[in-house]
Amino acid sequence: MKKLSLAIYWHMHQPVYEIEGTYLMPWARLHAIKDYLDMVLFLEKFPKLKLNFNVVPALMDTVIDYANGVHDIHSELTLCDVENMTLEEKSFVLNNFFSPKFETMLFKSENYKALYQKRFSRDVCNTEDFDSREISDLMALFNLVWIDPMHYQRYPRLQELWEKQYNYTQDDRVEIIEIQREIIREIIPAYKKYIAEGRIEMTTSPYYHPILPILVDIKSSVKSVNTSEGLPQSLGMLDDARMQVKSALDRVEEIMGVRPKGIWPPELCVGPKTMELLVKEGVEWTISDEGILADSIDFDFVRDFKGNLNDPYHLLKVYEYETKIKPINVIFRDRSIPNLINFEYAGIDSKMAAGDLYDKIKVIQSKLLVSPDNSHLLTIALDGENCWENYQNDGNDFLSYLYSSLENDDTLETVLISDYIQEDKHKKELTKILSGSWIDKTFQYWIGEFTKNKAWQYLKDAKDAFDNFVKENKNHPNIKIAYRELLIAQGSDWFWWYGEPNNSGQDFVFDYMFRERLKNMYLNLGLEHPEYLNESLITKVEMPFKHPARAITPKMDGLVESYDDWYYAGSISLLDGPVFRENKNVDKILFGCDDKNIYFRLHVNKGSGETSFIDRINQFYLYTRNASDIKNRAYIRLISKTDNPYPILREKFDHELTLTLIKDTLYPARLTCCLHPNMWTLANPEEIKMVYNDVIDVTIPFELLGINKGEALEFFMANTDSGVKNTYIPQEILLSLTRE
Repeated sequence: MKKLSLAIYWHMHQPVYEIEGTYLMPWARLHAIKDYLDMVLFLEKFPKLKLNFNVVPALMDTVIDYANGVHDIHSELTLCDVENMTLEEKSFVLNNFFSPKFETMLFKSENYKALYQKRFSRDVCNTEDFDSREISDLMALFNLVWIDPMHYQRYPRLQELWEKQYNYTQDDRVEIIEIQREIIREIIPAYKKYIAEGRIEMTTSPYYHPILPILVDIKSSVKSVNTSEGLPQSLGMLDDARMQVKSALDRVEEIMGVRPKGIWPPELCVGPKTMELLVKEGVEWTISDEGILADSIDFDFVRDFKGNLNDPYHLLKVYEYETKIKPINVIFRDRSIPNLINFEYAGIDSKMAAGDLYDKIKVIQSKLLVSPDNSHLLTIALDGENCWENYQNDGNDFLSYLYSSLENDDTLETVLISDYIQEDKHKKELTKILSGSWIDKTFQYWIGEFTKNKAWQYLKDAKDAFDNFVKENKNHPNIKIAYRELLIAQGSDWFWWYGEPNNSGQDFVFDYMFRERLKNMYLNLGLEHPEYLNESLITKVEMPFKHPARAITPKMDGLVESYDDWYYAGSISLLDGPVFRENKNVDKILFGCDDKNIYFRLHVNKGSGETSFIDRINQFYLYTRNASDIKNRAYIRLISKTDNPYPILREKFDHELTLTLIKDTLYPARLTCCLHPNMWTLANPEEIKMVYNDVIDVTIPFELLGINKGEALEFFMANTDSGVKNTYIPQEILLSLTRE
């Protein structure tokens, strides 16, 4: 069997959350204690392992800031004396300290779980309902569950603090934050150590993570988007793009002592002019996605029903793309493997998941027997931080099993990308390269939607104001400070969260930070900022969950236009979070009732491109029960990938409604009820009305579910993909509606 080289390549990125010295969001700190150090410390356990890391310079600056003692709002509150906290501060804690993933992080603590249930068991939370001890415990546990399990072995005091669980003091919380800071101080020395030992290669991205093809050539970037309405004809930001690249290379060399040879273009976005820019700045190689390669070489990467490539040869080569200046090397990642790690493997046993990935690697290797070459590089490249909170033990077990399998296989080797490129004698010529990203091969997630376009126009206006000012005031002392604000505002994250389809649950904070950056640019130059920067670009702030405000009798037509009828409905939004969840079945569920019926509206996530969910068999399960009648109930019947059940699965129900959607066709509903304890029986669903156009509208009579006037219906929903559970909504508590 021919040897197969593996480039395992982890990308670390967070936007700049700091405004005038204050960090408004804690995510860089929390991922620093959960991901940035432990991901490289795996090298201690596996002496033959080599890894590649891409770290955005702005994130390095943030890590250094935290190591030197800065705080975000969350950490600053954690240190406070609870007795002296204001009601506003306590309210902030109750609204922002329940973000850890419930089933893998928060659920580990009985106290944290109880606080969660207390907080979200009703729509309105009164700060007075939580005493000082509970607020203190909440802040302590929030900070503890974010710390990677590996560090509990390295810092015995952490384990002691975790085992305490109740009655955390202010001194305890101060100690937790200080241990976090000690972990953060280890990060950069650890990376430098392994760079010096030749165990890792460090690359970087443009300083503040802008989408380079848009900055370089906005006209070519909008060819495949929905609308160019509201977009400027040009940005005039080519020099800014160059500065983002050059300053990134300079900064990483300053911090790590080695100048990166490779650039990870943000969101794997490339194009011909982007390649020329990289070459001019001395970049030797870059990376993009399988989809970009397919269109660039006019080759269709076909996969079998198990997801294995029929012919992996073209994906396993290093390419030389000829620019007007000189060639640049390009590698392309396998698209399927990152999707498995991000979205699939977290839900199954870690050893089984690692074994499945190892088997897929071996299948690829087995197909190299007919290759004319002796060198082949499989690139496994993805976000190195956000997916692990979906795994038990923060992904440590999965990665340990995987790395062990690779290290014990003499026909596989993990390599540093620059070393492999330098030694490769079988590079292929790339005569053209498609402009696009890793998602749909377009830039649709950053441009071409009304709100996103408006943000680009705001940025263009600020850029023009800056350039005009500099022409007349070249020696102004604040030019460098103002320019930094402008460069930060070019980052990809602001546009990702604006408009459709992504929702962070905190979009209003991202909107505020974007507008503040632009306002600060004007302020530093002594210019008045445009009045429109005082107004949010987000027209409506939608909470991830809310109870119905009052009874509703909506028009059930399956059309989005009838939204007004659902204004007072309850809602659950399935947030995308830091990682785009392309495989979720629904984006949002609305629900409500009148005195006769219960109503549901499912906003279907139709996906896009080749990942479109409508190509799969999707079923939506509604489980209900009469809150006061416990005689005839049964456990739910769904296939799960994991033996770690969600809390909701421990409950019993008396009715199950199944909706089936196949290739955008809604099939008749199936209703089953529990006539005897633990026994499901088919029932007649004729009284259930369903309509599907833009959305799925469902009407269910209360009587059909055994709910009389004055009685409460408790329920939750489960989504499946081809019979295997996808998501539970909600995961922790039952929803409730009372028939008036």
